Amino acid sequence: MKGFIDRLFLPGFAFQYRENSVWWDKFLTGRSARIITTLDQPGWYYRWVYGRPSVNQLRKTILEFCGIKPVKVTYLEFVKKSGEQQRERWLSQVEKLGNTLR
Repeated sequence: MKGFIDRLFLPGFAFQYRENSVWWDKFLTGRSARIITTLDQPGWYYRWVYGRPSVNQLRKTILEFCGIKPVKVTYLEFVKKSGEQQRERWLSQVEKLGNTLR
């Protein structure tokens, strides 16, 4: 994932630092994103106890840095304990989320 991000969100495509300035131009404004992440705990616990570090990193320092807003998050919880039926429901849910973008 890191390699994908490093190759995609490049200066000149996703953003550009301004010469002699601490500011930058965001080239991906007007776009939105959805982070889909798996957990082995409740989403509320990951958010309130741990502060959702991986989501914040991806949202704030990559997507929003380049102008992508809003960034929504979908948690797929308790992956280790999930059965085949639950995983099928998740796939259906993710497919529906993707279809809403068309």
